[in-house]
Amino acid sequence: MKRIFLALFILSLTSGFAFAQSTVAKYGNDFLSTGAGARALGMGSAHSALTSDVTSGYWNVAGLSSLNTPELIYMHSERFGGIVGYDYGAAAMPLSSGKGVIGVSFFRQGVDNIANTLNAWDKDRGPNGGPKEDPEAYITKFSAADMAFFISYARQHSELLSYGASVKIINQRLGPFANAWGYSLDVGVQYKTDIADLGASIQDVTTMQKMWTVNEDEFEGFEEAFGDSIPTGQNEFVLPSVRLGASKTFSVSDFDFVTALDLNLLFENRRAYYLNISRMSIEPHVGAEATYKNRISLRAGLTDFIDDPESGFTVSPTLGLGFRVSTFYIDYGFASFAGTSSNLGYTHRISLKFKL
Repeated sequence: MKRIFLALFILSLTSGFAFAQSTVAKYGNDFLSTGAGARALGMGSAHSALTSDVTSGYWNVAGLSSLNTPELIYMHSERFGGIVGYDYGAAAMPLSSGKGVIGVSFFRQGVDNIANTLNAWDKDRGPNGGPKEDPEAYITKFSAADMAFFISYARQHSELLSYGASVKIINQRLGPFANAWGYSLDVGVQYKTDIADLGASIQDVTTMQKMWTVNEDEFEGFEEAFGDSIPTGQNEFVLPSVRLGASKTFSVSDFDFVTALDLNLLFENRRAYYLNISRMSIEPHVGAEATYKNRISLRAGLTDFIDDPESGFTVSPTLGLGFRVSTFYIDYGFASFAGTSSNLGYTHRISLKFKL
């Protein structure tokens, strides 16, 4: 434990030093808000107290401590008519010593096959410049992608209390033009009571540091052709955020029922949600699940509680379905079909989980 606290102190110290030299990255890690696993999406992303499988590396790392066998999961999602792809994969396994569970998680959100037309423009063609002859021969393709890699560890302190931490590495890449590396630490706890199970996690507890670099060679001739200066790299930081949750599980005959509530506390002065206190935005998530004989599950939830000056207060419902076949779990989630978020198109997610 002393080593853990020492590591946290050192990371906090270096983060504080970089804080003074960086700018605020509002929505800096928002690509991770897509989440992990279709089950959680169907329940409105209310998962921090409930999570107890391989997806815990994202929702609340303390939940990994509940694993007693290795697990694998993969999820694919598309948004905006298939333009933006999102892939998530994770693996977790208990240590042979019986002292905890380790896991790794990978996330990628990207837009691929973007046309790079910089080399297809001839500044000397005509008074204002123009495309080169046969411009398609000069057009190349690139991808804009956000990626994250988590290394997680969790263990049970007692039958009631568990805790864990994840080292988080971020890479954001804009083709060959620019990329950023960042790092931080997530921590989480879960506690069981007679009334409900409780969960709390802090994302980027050390403050996420992101360092951007620009490949100036890729912008050769940019200033002369377009009259704009070449972008420069800079350091950014992402403030910590808090996820609090509670869940209740009970059974009736052959059915198991779960209800869950999460509150995400964001400190970036977003003011994009219904509940705001000074610079803090409160993002609620509500979910429920009914499972028959541990084979088939129906889910529903509420998320995106938004108070818009033009459209007023809106909320987005979610739906989900899950099947268990032997040691395979197939989950489907459907969201963004109502409320303000529906303007961005429907969201479908399918995930496949396997217990070894």
